[in-house]
Amino acid sequence: MAPTTEPNYGFPGFPLPGTTYVLPPMGLGTWAWGDAPTWGMGSYDRSYNFDTIREAYAKSVAAGITLLDTAEMYGKGESERIIGRLLEEDKEHRDRVLVATKFIPFPWRVPLRTRLLDALRSSLDRLRLPFVHLYQIHGPISLCSHETMADALAEAWNAGLTKAVGVSNYSEREMRAIHAALARRGIPLASNQIEYSLLRTDPERKGLLRACAELGVIVLAYSPLGQGRLTGKYSAQNPPPGKRNFSAYPMEEIEPLVAALREIGARHGGKTPAQVALNWLMCKGTIPIPGAKNGAQAEQNAGALGWRLTADEVAQLDGLAKPGRYTLFLRFWQHG
Repeated sequence: MAPTTEPNYGFPGFPLPGTTYVLPPMGLGTWAWGDAPTWGMGSYDRSYNFDTIREAYAKSVAAGITLLDTAEMYGKGESERIIGRLLEEDKEHRDRVLVATKFIPFPWRVPLRTRLLDALRSSLDRLRLPFVHLYQIHGPISLCSHETMADALAEAWNAGLTKAVGVSNYSEREMRAIHAALARRGIPLASNQIEYSLLRTDPERKGLLRACAELGVIVLAYSPLGQGRLTGKYSAQNPPPGKRNFSAYPMEEIEPLVAALREIGARHGGKTPAQVALNWLMCKGTIPIPGAKNGAQAEQNAGALGWRLTADEVAQLDGLAKPGRYTLFLRFWQHG
C-alpha cells in the first residue's frame, strides 16, 4: 500500500483502497468505550464515564487521530452508541472522522448475507450514520465459505452502506482467499486488523505483514500496548486490572523491554514507554489503534506522532520483543 505524505504526523497516511479517503497513521480503538469487564466502565474504574470519553475523543481529533475503530460487540453495542452521540455533538469536526466497525460472524448467524446486512444497518443506527468508512469481519470463525462471505460484503458495499471492507484476525492463507474472492467481485480488501505489538510479533515473524504489503492490505494493529503492559504504568507488584487476556506475559518477563522503552524515550526528549511502543509500530508500516479512556491518555497517544525512532532503536526493540502468548480461545480466534 503506497502511503501519502503527511508531514504533520511525522508518518505517512494510507489511502483507503477503493475510496478517496486517507487513513491517518494512528487511529483510536474504542473497545473500552462502554466496556465493564475488561476496561472498567461502570465497574472497577469509577473515574471513567462519558465525560472522560468525550475528552478523549476531542483530544484525539484535535491531534489528527480521526480514525475511530469500534465493533457491534464492544460493550454490547454501547461503543457504537457513544460514537454516535459524540459525532452528533461535534458538528464542527465530524465530517473529518472516519469510522470503522465490525461484524462478528458466529457460526449460527445464518443466512450470512441477511445477518450481516441486518447487523450493519443496526450498527449504522447506533452510530447515527448513513454509512461507515470500513466494515470488517471481526474474526475467521464463520462456517461459510470465503465466496459466501465475499457475496455478503459485496452487497453491503454495493448498497453504499460501507465505503470499504476488511477483515480481522485472518491468517495469511485466509486473507489471500478472501482477497481473491472480493477481487472477483471488483472489490479490494482494504485491511486486516490483527493483534500486533512488541508483545506479539508473530504476524511479522510468520510473514503476514509481508503478505499484506504484497496485496496492498492495510494493517491495523490492535492492543498495540499489550493492554497497558507497555505503558510503564504496571509492574510485577502492580499488574493490570480486569480481564486483560491478550499478550498476557507476566510483568516480570517484560520489565527489560519496558526499561528499554524508557531509555529510548529519554533520548527523544522524554517520550513515554507507550509513545515509543506506538512509534515502533508506525515504523513497521502499520496503523496502531490504541485506546483512550480520558483526555490525558489521548494526549499520550498523540505524543507518539511527529518524530521517529532510528533504525538502530527499532532493531534494539526487535531484539527484546515477544512472539505472543496464546490461550485455547486465542488460538481459535486469532489466526493472524
